[in-house]
Amino acid sequence: MDTGAFAWAITATALVLFMTPGLAFFYGGLVKAKSVVSMMMMSFGALGLIAVLWILYGANMAAPATLWAFSGNPFSDFGLSGIAADSEALVSTAFGATFAIITTALISGAIADRAKFGSWMIFAGIWATLVYFPVAGWVWGADGGWIFNLGTTWGFSTEVIDYAGGTAVHINAGAAGLALAIVLGKRIGFQKGIQKPHNVPLVMLGAAILWFGWFGFNAGAEFLGDFSNAGLIVINTLGATAAAVIGWIIVEKLKDGKATSVGAASGAVAGLVAITPSCANLTPGWALLLGVLAGAVCALAIELKWKLGFDDSLDVVGIHLVGGVMGTLYLGFFATGTGLFVGGNWEQLALQTVAAFAVLVYSFVVALVLGFAIEKTIGFRIKNEDEIAGVDTVVHGEEGYVLADQIA
Repeated sequence: MDTGAFAWAITATALVLFMTPGLAFFYGGLVKAKSVVSMMMMSFGALGLIAVLWILYGANMAAPATLWAFSGNPFSDFGLSGIAADSEALVSTAFGATFAIITTALISGAIADRAKFGSWMIFAGIWATLVYFPVAGWVWGADGGWIFNLGTTWGFSTEVIDYAGGTAVHINAGAAGLALAIVLGKRIGFQKGIQKPHNVPLVMLGAAILWFGWFGFNAGAEFLGDFSNAGLIVINTLGATAAAVIGWIIVEKLKDGKATSVGAASGAVAGLVAITPSCANLTPGWALLLGVLAGAVCALAIELKWKLGFDDSLDVVGIHLVGGVMGTLYLGFFATGTGLFVGGNWEQLALQTVAAFAVLVYSFVVALVLGFAIEKTIGFRIKNEDEIAGVDTVVHGEEGYVLADQIA
């Protein structure tokens, strides 16, 4: 790796790590004022815990050595002692850690306002171990990842495409979020309009940080190659996200009569989610179409929780699960040279569909079982009276906002 590529690897790692505080701002602004500390702590807790687990054994699990292995051996290089003198390998491992961190943190939005912090941390650590670490190996493990090698296994002329994490990140987190929303049940007073975001500027700031960091998220792995796709990835990350903002606020205007700033921020995130798996395999025009479709569809998909009765507090399902599935399947139709409508055949669509729904089902089932196990033993949801009083003071002994006259 030359010095320029090495410098980009470090920069991209920092950009993706910065996305988790951005997510904390985005989620924190969306909840009520009495829950903002709790909401942001779930992201920061994931940052601390998952980084440690990744260094100890997660990176090993994400590198299966043989095809169809569940994961790599977690003890093959415990604590990374074997690569301690290899700067390039260490930076590459750190880059992978940032993906594991934010994927886990994303789940927390589904259980805002009502989860115990300690129970969340236990869930996060076990879920990452049983789900994210092996799934990352399935999707990106060139030597033994069964999803990575599925096209070859089936004798196809193409392979599954998931450049930056439509399956491993967004579908994975969205399915787990749905499971936890079912486990923890509905917030008190659950109904449409139950609460408004307590701090809209915080939401906008978080979305802006996420968009900024996403250039590292999508284009970061170019340090492993020759940067031949970097320009395409960058323009698609910009274009699809911008188009998704337009798609969301148009639907919002038609549906509710007003285009909101929170809608624009949510649309940006939906576009980022959808372009993640496809950023290197769409021409810019098809990326724009994906973005506007993702914004519009996700703006409608967030209504599912009211119709189906699951309380996904901050729309992890409507944005990350739906957007991740859209971006993954869209490649089956429009991936350059292999998509059904752009010179390919049905093979790409078949591969994308199997990958998307295999990860969805696996993550949902494990998260559901794990969530129920925690709830039935130590408890996952706080007491109703504590939810009313506010999670922040009950769980963390802090308040997000203390006025000057209160100090006196």
